[in-house]
Amino acid sequence: MEPVLELHNITKRFPGVLANDNINLTLEEGEIHALLGENGAGKTTLMNILYGIYQPDEGEVIVRGEKVEIHDPGDAIAEGIGMVHQHFMLIPVFTVTENVMLGEESLHPGNFLDRPTASQRIIDISEQYHLEVDPDVYVRDIAVGVQQRVEIIKLLYRNADILIFDEPTAVLTPQEADALFKIMRSLTDQGKSIIFITHKLREVEEVADRISVLRRGKMVGTTTPKKASRSKLAEMMVGREVQLGVEKKPPKVGDAVLKVNDLVVINDRNQVAVDGISFEIHAGEILGVAGVQGNGQTELVEALTGLRPSLDGTIHFLDDDISKATPREITELGAAHVPEDRQRDGLILPFPVADNLVLNTYYLPPFAQGVVMQQEAIVESAVERIQEFDIRTPGPLTSASSLSGGNQQKLIVAREFSRPIKLLIASQPTRGLDVGSIEFIHRQIIDKRDEGVAVLLVSPELDEIIDLSDRIAVMYRGKIMDILPGKKATKEQIGLLMAGITQDQEASPKK
Repeated sequence: MEPVLELHNITKRFPGVLANDNINLTLEEGEIHALLGENGAGKTTLMNILYGIYQPDEGEVIVRGEKVEIHDPGDAIAEGIGMVHQHFMLIPVFTVTENVMLGEESLHPGNFLDRPTASQRIIDISEQYHLEVDPDVYVRDIAVGVQQRVEIIKLLYRNADILIFDEPTAVLTPQEADALFKIMRSLTDQGKSIIFITHKLREVEEVADRISVLRRGKMVGTTTPKKASRSKLAEMMVGREVQLGVEKKPPKVGDAVLKVNDLVVINDRNQVAVDGISFEIHAGEILGVAGVQGNGQTELVEALTGLRPSLDGTIHFLDDDISKATPREITELGAAHVPEDRQRDGLILPFPVADNLVLNTYYLPPFAQGVVMQQEAIVESAVERIQEFDIRTPGPLTSASSLSGGNQQKLIVAREFSRPIKLLIASQPTRGLDVGSIEFIHRQIIDKRDEGVAVLLVSPELDEIIDLSDRIAVMYRGKIMDILPGKKATKEQIGLLMAGITQDQEASPKK
């Protein structure tokens, strides 16, 4: 049986970058073919060519045995090719049905939108592929994992049978990711074929039938989960042996750096998101905050960094009460912040890399003389940071928007870690990153802790929390259920607390 899709000798060049270098790839019917590689390896560029967003400089695309020309996404959809992007293409104030209908509007006589017919078709697709989506709900009111299902329904609504998933778990909790894998297998069981772009080794082992690895624009090889270990796949991705675990010395714990007492914070819906919590972080230790995303972690970090006012309680940073302090005041006291959303809160995307590296110090010498910014000093410093933190960019004047997600994250880490700090607040610091970038950022966090910095690490990734943390606080519905010693905490123990179940509740007999 011939492949449903073949890419032959695909090459794509951008100024200063060979993004895809003579790449060959095949996709069989009913297969999940994982495309694995570091951020910036060329995975998304290759799929953007297949979806008609970019045009290849060389090579050809074969769909079901015939050469095709794909000049835009409309051509791709006509060939049965659909793409679920890493950042969803949905309109929050529209319903699910209205989002799905966009570009495929069916009309009643009299030129009225035929919403009932579209809604029923969405229900049918949802039931057939176990997607469980309400067609009448507004997108703004549904969870991220459900929004992703809407994106999948959009493709099936247009009769796509070759589906591209671009980093589909980057914005999902582990539970939502597991649900997505079941949906992907349901799709292939019914004849769909999937290209699964990822950098997470566990995921390809769990769901892929075949794995192709890209490194710096070249195809390194194709294998299967049975034939390749995680360490071998990581080596193929990075080009060297990768330390998958985290090595760290016992902590040398000092005085308390951050003290939080009875903190109450409300969210954007005027509901209590942080419900009277108290904790301390000491110099030279990492306090990890575990929990399913949406249990108050975001609001907690925003309150600690001055981005959201607290309703009650106090926050002390060493001798200073920062309960009502501004972000700049907190930064100047020696706090660093790696935000949850790097594009919204961590960078000014149109700005050059060099300017993003001084967002919190641009008004200080040597980057400013009075009110005049010193561009030469800013660029000179940026060149050093780019080399030190291995930020892969054509140069310091390249816009931050052009960098891959991993390099955007390295840019933030370089800015926050390149000045004297006493407190590091890192919220999902490796979200959506490849194995090489994760190894690098984990090492940077451990080094800061060993230098005596107090570290608050917030992450929904249990492996990351357990590997890095000296103590682990588990949040559930705005409260800290317990604080556990990092060495002794187990996934099972943390998982129960994440579900709101304490050890006493588990031990008590059921009535």
